[in-house]
Amino acid sequence: MRLGVMIGAERGDMTRKVTKLVSDIEWAESAGMDTAWMPQVPDDFDALSMVALMAAHTSRIELGTAVVPLQAQHPVALARQALSIHAIAGGRLALGVGPSHHWIVRDMLGIPYEKPAAYTRDYLKVLNAAIAGPGPVDVENDSFTVHNPTVLAAETPMPVLVAALGPVMLQIAGEHADGTVLWMADEKAIGEHIAPKITKAAAEAGRPAPRIVAGIPVCLCANSEIDAAKERANRILAEAETSPNYQRLLDRGDARNVGDLCAAGDEEAILARFRRFADAGVTDLSVRLLPIGNNRDELVASKYRTREVIAELAKALR
Repeated sequence: MRLGVMIGAERGDMTRKVTKLVSDIEWAESAGMDTAWMPQVPDDFDALSMVALMAAHTSRIELGTAVVPLQAQHPVALARQALSIHAIAGGRLALGVGPSHHWIVRDMLGIPYEKPAAYTRDYLKVLNAAIAGPGPVDVENDSFTVHNPTVLAAETPMPVLVAALGPVMLQIAGEHADGTVLWMADEKAIGEHIAPKITKAAAEAGRPAPRIVAGIPVCLCANSEIDAAKERANRILAEAETSPNYQRLLDRGDARNVGDLCAAGDEEAILARFRRFADAGVTDLSVRLLPIGNNRDELVASKYRTREVIAELAKALR
């Protein structure tokens, strides 16, 4: 299992956030992390643009989006943008996409959120055809009628990963993508629901075994602080639980909230939790650093201690 880190979605003014993003990605590469994942938060930076920035400050680490909402742009436009950044990054982009949630697409953007799974399938057919260029992109389905030439093509494979939580979306991801990017999925949900379904769909479609990228919060702390770490996770990350999609996924596992997903404790406890995810079928773990403390200095110190341990655990997992 490969170990990666989530980067981005920080508070502060734009200049400070850019500076911090560059510092974080430079640390991730120097620490030997395998991947870095940029979330697309509704009110924050464009994830793909930030990936281009991270590419300019690195040379090895894989850079992924987790995830770009499909409804916000045409699939040909997304393919063009992604292929451009893939070339800038020297072939290191992993394009994570997904149909997002009703409270983002419908309530924030004012775009219809009807039959998101069918829309995702139609979208991927156009996106895959555009990525597979050069040549004509000729796709007609219920959502798109596209006849668009392209001279672009990925010189090295650019994986497309789909945020897939339910059975239909996992079927689509297995048939039309290279894997899935997850949030709010614990070991049981992955091992008994996600991994079997997406792997079966990929095999039946004649595709390679899919990547399964799972995102979890991580906090290095004393045993006496584990409850505080979980409480902090629930306080600052719990907005994800308002989605019916995430609630249904939680129902398939043992975790009841994002705090239960948090790998908290000493180095041995965190490593044991990581290995349980690997045993469940996770190919890539994406760590969301969760510092704890009573003031800024304590939070910063906690972050750096957790980062040091994560870098060592990346070696142990190889």
